[in-house]
Amino acid sequence: MWSILIYKSNTMESLKKNLYFQHVYKRGKSYANKYLVMYVLENNLPYNRVGISVSKKVGNSVMRHRLTRLIRESYRLHENMFNSGLDVVVIARMSAAEVKKCAEIESAMLHLGKLHRIIIEKK
Repeated sequence: MWSILIYKSNTMESLKKNLYFQHVYKRGKSYANKYLVMYVLENNLPYNRVGISVSKKVGNSVMRHRLTRLIRESYRLHENMFNSGLDVVVIARMSAAEVKKCAEIESAMLHLGKLHRIIIEKK
């Protein structure tokens, strides 16, 4: 039997291959704030693909995985606000290691989304 895969309009899928990250870095537009850098590129798909990068310079593996989880959760909580059809790469800066609360990362993500104009403003 044939199975049809239906995507919700704002479903997140991960960017995993280095080739995709490099494509977004080269062709995408970037903005940064104190904690994060965000690259955005249209992907002509009905859903978003999100890649998260945390360098070894940021901290040990526990710190890097914590930041990755915070960034992923921040996106997940607000994914209905983001436009569809985007490749988004989020890079954690070294100052993100100082973050104590998830709300700080959420605020940084929403700030960058507004700078990129990829957040749908609700009226």
